Amino acid sequence: MLDTRTLGRRAGSMREISRTIVAESRIGLDLIAIEQGTDVELDLRLEAVSEGVLVTGSVRADVVGECSRCLEPFDDRIDLRLTELFAYPDSTTEQTTEEDEIYRVVDDHIDLEPVVIDVVGLELPLQPLCSPDCLGLCAECGVRLAIAGSGHSHEILDPRWAGLAEKISAEPADTELVDQEVKEN
Repeated sequence: MLDTRTLGRRAGSMREISRTIVAESRIGLDLIAIEQGTDVELDLRLEAVSEGVLVTGSVRADVVGECSRCLEPFDDRIDLRLTELFAYPDSTTEQTTEEDEIYRVVDDHIDLEPVVIDVVGLELPLQPLCSPDCLGLCAECGVRLAIAGSGHSHEILDPRWAGLAEKISAEPADTELVDQEVKEN
């Protein structure tokens, strides 16, 4: 919660805030998030405007995730931009918007937690990668392709030909007889 009383309501007044908070709960998506207990750095500028308080700045934090291709855990850091208007009570903006459409100044305080949760959730990738060139897992055996080497492959036989391949590999002596008969004729 940020107290806006020292900012005042005169349009154009401004205050800068740098603060480090601790994430009280996990913030993010299924495969990538800011973990509970992680420091979240906020560098913000609060500006009084005619309809409320405009908050701009950056949010930085360490994130942990699981690669969507190779399933390996990884660490990263995010640096997000934040721009949000908090409407004053009884302002035109507050009166003409639904309750969940805009954030509001309540008792001269701003609650940044829902804003940070929204910004982080919108900016994190739905399918995070440990590196942009991650090759993922082998579809046949599940080994990480990054450690498997360039020669990693599997002989894949079309299931429609499996019966014929089984017959050919099971009777190597018979093929010699066929070859011999062909030579004799």
